[in-house]
Amino acid sequence: MSRSDSLLPPCVVDPRAPGFVRFDPPLSLAVVVSDVQPQPHEDDAGLLAALRAHGIDVHARIWSDPDVDWAGHEALLVRSTWDYFQRYTEFLQWYQRIDALRCPIANPLPLLVWNSDKRYLLDLAAQGVAIIPTAHARGSELDAALASMQGEVVVKPSVSGGAWNTVRGRIGSEAFAQALAALPRELDYLIQPFLPQVVEDGEWSLLFFAGGYSHAVLKKPAQGDYRVQTYFGGSADLTEPPAHALAAAQRALDAVAALGHRDHAYVRVDGVIVDGAFRIMELEFIEPFLHLAAHPPAARAFAAQLAQRWSGLRESRASVCAASPA
Repeated sequence: MSRSDSLLPPCVVDPRAPGFVRFDPPLSLAVVVSDVQPQPHEDDAGLLAALRAHGIDVHARIWSDPDVDWAGHEALLVRSTWDYFQRYTEFLQWYQRIDALRCPIANPLPLLVWNSDKRYLLDLAAQGVAIIPTAHARGSELDAALASMQGEVVVKPSVSGGAWNTVRGRIGSEAFAQALAALPRELDYLIQPFLPQVVEDGEWSLLFFAGGYSHAVLKKPAQGDYRVQTYFGGSADLTEPPAHALAAAQRALDAVAALGHRDHAYVRVDGVIVDGAFRIMELEFIEPFLHLAAHPPAARAFAAQLAQRWSGLRESRASVCAASPA
């Protein structure tokens, strides 16, 4: 039994449910993790249990481990690759390797590549999606870009996560200038206005699986901070979003489909309500924290969707083998 198996709680899945998929023999699934989270996060425990109930053997595999035989698994599920932005070139090379091996992966690789650089926000804006006002600047041009702006802003790398190399401050202040001076200039950056609504009202995260809305949490930073991540002291509470926020999130996903990415197994839509309108902050298609423990039925529904997604893999491979010359 693997270490990840010890995380699995008792599973509540009804195999009598209509359309229930169970693999026999079990399907081998690589859950893609990282050096910083080498075992599946405890929030995914319910998901792993539900996958096992569908006859799916779960194996945690670190994406950067050169000894992993990716082709030895029938499918891949990206989860806690929480260091990819610090090793971005290497991560893109891993994508290419998985693509060359033709390994079935959720989410699909073209979508993962597009979503890995937050400049996708500008693509969404071009589709008419209401995003947080966002400007792009190369590191070497960051000071010049900021010189034409005013007020309090947040500066973050376009490839980033977890507030890595992210600074907040008032343009023109000495403290902000010092923080900017410490940023690596070989990166590209996004510049966004600081929104006090994040501190005052919170940031929404809406979870969707296979395009269908599942649940939402409202995240708030710790007192005196602006970062909502739990490792900075932030909180996240299961909360039903207002209808207009859900509609705005769906419009953003429609825009992603219009850009050519119609298929996705999971996504977290992050946004904030400003002057009564929901504005997109991020779409997380790669390795989002899914808040499954906050809403356990979501883990079972997600697992069922994944089992259905992969139900035809063996038939497809058998057809390819049968069609190949001896």
